[in-house]
Parts: sequence; C-alpha cells; structure tokens
Amino acid sequence: MGEDLLLRAGKSWHPIAAESDLVYRHVFQGQLLGQELAVWRADDDHVNVWENRCLHRGVRLSVAMNDGRELKCQYHGWRYANRTAACTYIPAHPADAPARTITNRTYPVRTSGGMVWTALAEPTDEPPELDAGLVLRPMPVRARPENVVALLVEHPPALPDAAPPAARRCGDFIVEVEGVGFFAVQPVDADRAIIRGVLTGQASAGRLRLLRHFDGALTRFREIAQEREADEPAPEPLSPRYEPVPKHLASLPAGSEHLDLPTRVRVVRTWEAGAGVRGLELGPVGDRPLPSGQPGSHLDVALPGGLVRQYSLVNAPGETGHYVIGVKLTPDSAGGSVSLHERVREGDVLAVSLPRNNFPLRRDRERTVLVAGGIGITPLLAMAQMLEHQELHYELHYFAAREADVSFKDRLARLGNVRTIIGLDPAETTAELERLLGATDHEDCQVYVCGPPPMLDTARDVAHRAGWPREAVHFEYFRNDQEIDESSRFEIVLARSVMNLTVEPGRSILETVREAGVTIPSSCEQGACGTCRVAVIDGQPDHQDVYLDEDERAAGDSMMTCVSRSLTDRLTLDL
Repeated sequence: MGEDLLLRAGKSWHPIAAESDLVYRHVFQGQLLGQELAVWRADDDHVNVWENRCLHRGVRLSVAMNDGRELKCQYHGWRYANRTAACTYIPAHPADAPARTITNRTYPVRTSGGMVWTALAEPTDEPPELDAGLVLRPMPVRARPENVVALLVEHPPALPDAAPPAARRCGDFIVEVEGVGFFAVQPVDADRAIIRGVLTGQASAGRLRLLRHFDGALTRFREIAQEREADEPAPEPLSPRYEPVPKHLASLPAGSEHLDLPTRVRVVRTWEAGAGVRGLELGPVGDRPLPSGQPGSHLDVALPGGLVRQYSLVNAPGETGHYVIGVKLTPDSAGGSVSLHERVREGDVLAVSLPRNNFPLRRDRERTVLVAGGIGITPLLAMAQMLEHQELHYELHYFAAREADVSFKDRLARLGNVRTIIGLDPAETTAELERLLGATDHEDCQVYVCGPPPMLDTARDVAHRAGWPREAVHFEYFRNDQEIDESSRFEIVLARSVMNLTVEPGRSILETVREAGVTIPSSCEQGACGTCRVAVIDGQPDHQDVYLDEDERAAGDSMMTCVSRSLTDRLTLDL
C-alpha cells in the first residue's frame, strides 16, 4: 500500500463491524490498517471504538468483561469508562482515584447502512449515507486491499439472474454497484482485507435467497483475488500506532483547576430534587465527551459574579453523557447556591473543572456502610449506585430533618438497601450513630460519611470510640464552620523551590505560594476537602481545617495551606 494511499486511508472512514456484531455485554475485536480495535456497545447504546489494549500490561480489551457501563480488564481488573475510556478503578490501589492520564485511545464512530464506521486519525471526509438495507456476511480476503477494490470495479457482484452491473468508486475503498448496493473494502493490513456489503433499495427483497447468492458470489470473488496474488511477494505488515490520547481527555489544566476551568457544559435540565434542592443535568457543549469522574468526584463550577463552588457528582455508573449535581439553597449562602437556584437557567453554559476525587470509593471490602446527612447524600448516592451495579454489599443510612428533605427519591427507589432516618434531634442522631457504628463488625468493613459538619464530627468520634481503624473511616466535609484566624505573620521556606516567603496577615499560605509562581492544587479553599495538603518538614502548623483528624494534627507533618497557619516563626514545607 503506497504511502499516499496509506495516509489517506488513515484519515478516511472505514466499516469495521456490522451493527449486529455488537451484542450487549460483549466486545467485538476489529482491525484497521494494522491497528487492533476493541468495539463494544454500552447499555445506553453508545458505540465505543478503542485501542485494543489495557494500559497496564497490554492485555487485549476484546477479552475484557463488558458490564454495560465499563470494560473490566480480565488480567488485573482495571476498569475503563464508556465514552471516554478513562480508567475509573485500579484494584491494586483501591484508595486512590486513577490519574486522568490513564485514558485509553478512542476513535470516532458513525453508523450507516447497518455498519459501524471509524477512522484512525482525524477524518477529512464523512462516511457515506447509506440507506438501511441487507447487510451481507463479511468476506475476508488474503490480498492487498487496493487490489481488492480494483477487482470489485472490474467484476462487481450482480443480482441473481441479472446481467453484470456497472460499478464506480466512491473513494479509495468503497465501490457502488448500480442497482445492487455498496461494497466497502476494510483494509485490515497491507495484505488482508474484508469486503463488507450492504444491499439497498429493491435489492433487499428475498433476504435468504440474496444472502446465499452473494455469499457464494463473494466466495468465488475471494478465490480469484487470492489466486492473482499467489505468486506476488507478501508486503510488510503495517505497524500499529500507539499515540498519546487527545489532550482534552488526558491532560490536566495548567496551574490550579480552581483557577482554570477547562470544560464547558450546558444546563440541559433543572428540577426540584428535594425541598430546597435543585437538581441540574449538565451536558457537553459540542461533540467532545465529558471527562469521566468516579463515585465521590466533584466539580468546581464557575458561577455568575466570579464565584467558584464545588458540587458532588450524583452520576450512576454508565452516566457518562452528562453530569448530575444537586444544589441545596442555604440561608447563609455567600451567593453560590442562590446563583444556581435563581440565576442559572436551562440552556446556560457554565465553566467547570475536570472531575476531582478527594473522596474515592474503595471496592475491596466485604461490606460498605454509607452514612449521609442532608445534601451529603450526593456523593454517597453515586457510591451506592456503583456498589449496587457491581453487586457489592452495602447499606445506605440517610438522615434527614423531614421526609420532604429526602433528595433524589427516584434514584433511591432503584437501590436495594436504603434506610431513611427522619426527624432526629442532635442527641438522637448521636445515639443512632452509636447504635449503627458500634454494633457493626469492623472486619473487612468500611464506612463513608458525608453531611453537616456537626454530624461528621460526631460520626468520626463515635467510630473512633467504637474501635474502627482510622483507614476504614472515610468522610467528606462540604464546608468548614470553624472561625479562621488570619492575624499572624510568619515565614515559609519552600524546600524544593528554594524560596523564602513571608505570609502576611489576611493572606493564606496558598495565596502567597501561588503569587510566587509555585503551583498547589486546591478545590474548596476552606480546609474541608484535603486537596491543598502539603508535607511539613520543620515548624509547627496551626491547624484550622476540618480534614485532618486528631492524630494527624498531633503528628504535625502535614497541613492544609488554604486555611492553616504557623505557630512558629518559620515553617518549612515540601514545595
């Protein structure tokens, strides 16, 4: 295959499968120009065409498990998301959200004429618009693809008892046969091709007879094509290309995601998800898929007036075509919840961060206890839906002030192990948490808690007194209710950057370091999420966050740079 033809072929659309080949919960293996492809249909009917290898050890994903929402590599269990092919879970690192750079390569997809089409590079054309017809059985041919095309034009297949029809090329690898249909030659490799035919119009009458006729005709055609090349030297096989994934799927934005919100989403739908809770469905702007998140992920959302606020994703596994968030209108709102309730409307475009996960769900425990309070249900609902889908044991306990305050009832109704606890005062809530966490067998069990700060403080204390291992208790604060003292002045030493800086009163360590050109990732910037945590080499931190527990604070070897300060004149940080 000449270089010019090969270059054009890579940028052209080719059929790689019949739509009927894509059976739910299975993976089809295809090949195009030497590149192996894993082709699969998700439960939402999205068709995926990916590079056929797990990024861990290169095992073929065509032998992966398709659970309808993700592919799971059968070797070490890495999972990849529908649409984006982003890695969502690595069993060997269950407590960590996979890096965004762990994303498989995806290829564009179109369906036409009952066939699935793709291109290995940015296509310069569009696939032919073929009417739905009778898709013929694919015919593999051991011959150069360009010679197969030339032979199809020279000897086009005819209808039963019909005179030889006229044929013409429609591009390098597609032949239109007058009165019959289209025959596309899939260039599998330099010396291999697959003929894929679709009969259109009146040619689709008498289905069984036509299938038998063209199967025999194409079998004879294959014999002729292979005989013509029998004495020719075999060309060198085409080498598969392994390239970086597109930047919009794999790269992290430069600097802080808080300051750089690279994704644009459109407000597709809004609704009342509970009393004072507005549900929002956010869809992509344009054709690019939204970057994938995992259970526990949140978005930084830019709002009118320059505000940036964080909201957890409620998405169930497989909901990769849009984001779902829930926003509670709070009486002491600084403008974030008010803006999303009163100013943002359907059709508006918002800037959001890539999904970030400071609250990842482990899936390597025998049991998982989820404890939600109020709007804290949002990340735990995403976790419960994932655990339900993977048939992992869990129980969800949802505390709410009133029945009307129970949010996302439609999603809760689809879950199998949910308990709502209504109307308890603080003392009763404490007693219920003591009963719930004190009576639970800690062996191979974990607990996730999210809700108002007083409830989280109580739950952490109860779990500690009940003997839960610290690593088995996971929590996420939505805000820090502590009063922050910013009156001190102190010096910080950035050990790796070789800088000495002064943190002035009213300025945070995070702001001071950023102004000096050193990047620290952050999200909530109020000491609740743990994103801006850094290691302390020397000095005594003045902890003002709610993220670290008492043991971590006493150790003094890490701190939150967004709110915490120094009790010593100088603080040396691993930055």
